[in-house]
Amino acid sequence: MKEEIVELLQKKKKLTPYGLSKAMHIRTEHEKKELQIALNELEDERIIYNDHEKYVFIDGQEWVIGKIKDVSATEYAVLCKENKLYVPKKNCRMMMDKDEVLVHNYGLMPEVVHIYERGITCIPGTFVRTRNGLKFRSDVDLHTSFIVTNQKAYKLSAGTKAVVKVVDYSAPLRVKIIAVLGREDEPGVDISAILAENEVRQNFGKKVRAESDEIPERVHKKEMKDRHDLRDLMTVTIDGDSTKDFDDAISVEALANGGWKLYVHIADVSHYVKEDSDIDNEAYKRGTSIYVADRVVPMLPFALSNGICSLNPGVDRLTLTCAMEFNPNGIMTDYEIYESVIHSDARCTYSKVNAYLENPQSVPEYAPVGNLLTAFSDLAKKMREQTEKRGHIDFETKEPKFVLDERGVPVDILIRDRGWSEMMIEEAMIAANVAVAHELHSKSLPGMFRIHEDPDPEKLQTLVNMASILHVPCDLDVENCQPKDVARFLASIEGEEEKEILSTITVRSMQKARYSEKNVGHYGLALDEYCHFTSPIRRYPDLLIHRMLRRHVIHKKNDEKSLLKDEKRMEKSSMHLSEKEKDAVTIERAVNDLEFAKYMENKVGEVYDGLIVGVTSFGFFVELDNTVEGMVPLRNMIDDFYNYDADTMMLTGENTGKTFTLGMPVRIKVRDVQTAKRQITFDYLETLPSRSAMRPSTPVIETAEPKPEEQPEEEILQAEIVSEERDANVTITETEVQTETPAKEPPAKADSEKAEDLPAVEAQDDDLPAVESEGSDLPAVEPAADCELPATEPQESTELPIAEPVK
Repeated sequence: MKEEIVELLQKKKKLTPYGLSKAMHIRTEHEKKELQIALNELEDERIIYNDHEKYVFIDGQEWVIGKIKDVSATEYAVLCKENKLYVPKKNCRMMMDKDEVLVHNYGLMPEVVHIYERGITCIPGTFVRTRNGLKFRSDVDLHTSFIVTNQKAYKLSAGTKAVVKVVDYSAPLRVKIIAVLGREDEPGVDISAILAENEVRQNFGKKVRAESDEIPERVHKKEMKDRHDLRDLMTVTIDGDSTKDFDDAISVEALANGGWKLYVHIADVSHYVKEDSDIDNEAYKRGTSIYVADRVVPMLPFALSNGICSLNPGVDRLTLTCAMEFNPNGIMTDYEIYESVIHSDARCTYSKVNAYLENPQSVPEYAPVGNLLTAFSDLAKKMREQTEKRGHIDFETKEPKFVLDERGVPVDILIRDRGWSEMMIEEAMIAANVAVAHELHSKSLPGMFRIHEDPDPEKLQTLVNMASILHVPCDLDVENCQPKDVARFLASIEGEEEKEILSTITVRSMQKARYSEKNVGHYGLALDEYCHFTSPIRRYPDLLIHRMLRRHVIHKKNDEKSLLKDEKRMEKSSMHLSEKEKDAVTIERAVNDLEFAKYMENKVGEVYDGLIVGVTSFGFFVELDNTVEGMVPLRNMIDDFYNYDADTMMLTGENTGKTFTLGMPVRIKVRDVQTAKRQITFDYLETLPSRSAMRPSTPVIETAEPKPEEQPEEEILQAEIVSEERDANVTITETEVQTETPAKEPPAKADSEKAEDLPAVEAQDDDLPAVESEGSDLPAVEPAADCELPATEPQESTELPIAEPVK
């Protein structure tokens, strides 16, 4: 019915409800009801529009959806996919930047007829002293004044930083204070403003704090009942140097057949966070921990994240263990998942494990766990071989790590390194995630899967076209492109600059990874089954997976009512948690942009070398080797008029023939930094002959500071695949939890019986997950692992997490 409605409106342009009913021969009450449902759905999908008299088809020409940009005192720009429209302000209601609207582009005066969604709801700013008393001024000029409806309820003074929420989109804008953050010059207040602007839940309420106060500080003997006692099994944690919370631990045993048994122990958060408790409800609302330059906003209170759920050395801890067997080739042949209790023998760090594996004598304190580390490294090498054979797509990305001074100002930007020990943990965590996903999916049990769908053929065609222009051989079948085909293509590119360009376009051709109650596989990791199991302290989907394992796999509560209830819960939760993850990524990027701008504030006029990482019709973006990114607007390039080719993502000068394209090395000068807008503007100086001619991101030349000029706030919308990697080194400033070391009881022997229907990892006829690239479905491993646990208050750590950690 929906297709018929669209076809009619495409032909007739506009129809009343009666006209639609007549044209579709609607007669019965049931047919009328079905018609109304279809019309409502098409409206929600923004395919048609109802002006309360008639329906019209949104064709993208006469009827256009776009986002508002406030460009002058007299008009708005509406940014659409294909073009840009200008709407006189006198013809429309009060609107603000990023409002999503429908424009009737008819005649000489386009008109905004509907506002779908407001782009700005919360506004950070500062109270300033005026002749009329204290007035609120937004950080970014929104071309309006403000009426603060609840100003008298707060003790305010000039210089007070606050965040207000819009209650009425009028002129002046009516707002109410939702957060008073402190003095505008206090360290961290600017980051707090971004968090509040995005309505991040930064504090735990009384009920949550009361529940967390009841959480025990040590494991009691009665809690160990019916668990596998692994306290005599050699176990270690491997994390960053400054980490204070440990949510995963590993054990490795060499097997007589030349293979290995790998134990991945994950903190049993679901034992302490009961379903529908106040802590659980708050964690669901947050969805994930958020990592920014100077702090972590945690999903769970400290009593859990740094206390009883942190797998500290020398104390008993409750865990869920995924014990996996691998053959000498690194292929998983069996696995078992069960409740356990462990006793970590050592807290190892990435840097020292790397050093020990290079030279055991350099780290003598690791000698007691040296055999475990060596065996783990040997296993990880074989697992990595299977990962590469499987054809996972390895997108090389650079992650910034900010070094802040005591005032919270960035004084340096480093690039986060990933050594071999980090990759070892990634392999282990991914293997566990795959085994758990297989257990749930193969038995048709409720679960929340991590999915990454196939890329859009049209976007892949852009990649193929660009490869042809660059004379790079490319035989990708855009209609049936497998992950290993993409991986093979990227590996085949010889030229460094060509590789940079085509890698960037490949990333943009990918879909976004998300959560779903339905398993459709993970394209980027080349996996048929995947979920998040290894980070229940910082990701709510992992906590849900723990509950599904406990209820349906371990305790086998698989009556129809329980299964149906959990299936509905997974379906309801998947969209919410995907959105919360997306929100966290947006916030983390906003803080990164702020820190980049703060770092570059005193560098106006300095010259740097960088690479073009984005090209648009209004300019191009240049990234320096420390990941700072700025824009070169075309309006500042007066040497020629440049035309933009969307197919090749290239700018070409009409007179000079000069071109700008992705991956091109250029030299730029810092023209302007607008910290409040989190924007950096560059001037183009020259194109460098090759990347080898580039200098490091220290200034090449120092020149006089130019006069700042306003930069437009236009954005590149990039398709992103959220990398499944482990966050590293998040420091927690709260006092460490002191845990006592209870006397050990004689441990029970771990149950090693094999489950009959567990996956084998070889290319066998069964449908168990495999880690190699052959016909088996057994778990394989992606380069990902998880991040250390969050802390709640502003942290000492200046490190930022990797985009999407997997542990």
